[in-house]
Amino acid sequence: MALHFSMRFDFRNPAFAKTAMADRYAAALEMAEWAEANGCAGIGVAEHHGAEDGYIPSPVALLAAMGARTKTLRFTVGALIAPFHDPLRIAEDFCVLDNLTRGRVDVIVAGGYVREEFAMFDVPMKERPQRVTEVVKTLKAAFAGEPFEFRGRVVKITPAPYRPGGPLVLMGGSTEAAARRAARIGDGFVPPVVHLWDYYRDEVIRLGRPDPGPCQIGETEVTVLSRDPEAGWRRMAPYFAYEMNAYGAWAEPDRLDGPYRRVAGTDDLRASGRYNIVAPETLVAKLKGMPRPQFALHPLCGGMPIELAWENLRMLEREVLPAFR
Repeated sequence: MALHFSMRFDFRNPAFAKTAMADRYAAALEMAEWAEANGCAGIGVAEHHGAEDGYIPSPVALLAAMGARTKTLRFTVGALIAPFHDPLRIAEDFCVLDNLTRGRVDVIVAGGYVREEFAMFDVPMKERPQRVTEVVKTLKAAFAGEPFEFRGRVVKITPAPYRPGGPLVLMGGSTEAAARRAARIGDGFVPPVVHLWDYYRDEVIRLGRPDPGPCQIGETEVTVLSRDPEAGWRRMAPYFAYEMNAYGAWAEPDRLDGPYRRVAGTDDLRASGRYNIVAPETLVAKLKGMPRPQFALHPLCGGMPIELAWENLRMLEREVLPAFR
């Protein structure tokens, strides 16, 4: 039975974590090497700007470093916030990254939702749909490796991607409109919550293309190992709560449809179902009962101490992964 697991990083580093950001970056590069050696399906890196906790603003640079430390591991930028990027420059960056990784990178494009970021870049939020559309169309045209028209002039992005056709240009978004837009212009849709897939699927069928079928992307969760889950909750709840509340604060003003909301305490956090702390044997049994065993790792979640993150990964390596080989 094949096991599918992925890993992601956002590099939130709150002050209470007392960790240098340089140390987090260094640990993540080592974790990328660990992920490749242990059969990880891929690593995703997010993007936000101006966050007090240092949330990664430059995922392309980070994935270039990870790509240099690995040979087969796949990567995804998820999501690239289109309104804050010059379409031609970001196309160049991804063509270079595609060559550096020899075709191991894909991108999820989204419109963004954090009001402070739009103020920072002096971009009106009402311009999100057209800016997303322009970036997606520009990336796809650039990745074709041929001259194309851009804002009334003919341009060509060099170098051409390593992979013919370049990275997949997937799309994200938390609304019906975003899901239907993805069906019209993207290479796929990655919803933050599963029910949005229905709008994407409906639009694909309406456009006369083959039915993409049910959503294969599970709800966003974090799985962590602990031989004593109750003790694990006492150690890790502050970091999980920080992440949940930080994302929840961003989403709250616009009541976005997503997996995050503010929580009042550990009981509320546990009830959300987003964070799972389980013993290794419990995870093995759960995975073996699934038709397609899969789970997601977020080792530095919410400012998690680096040594605690490694403790979890080593336990996974020794006590879970061997059951699926």
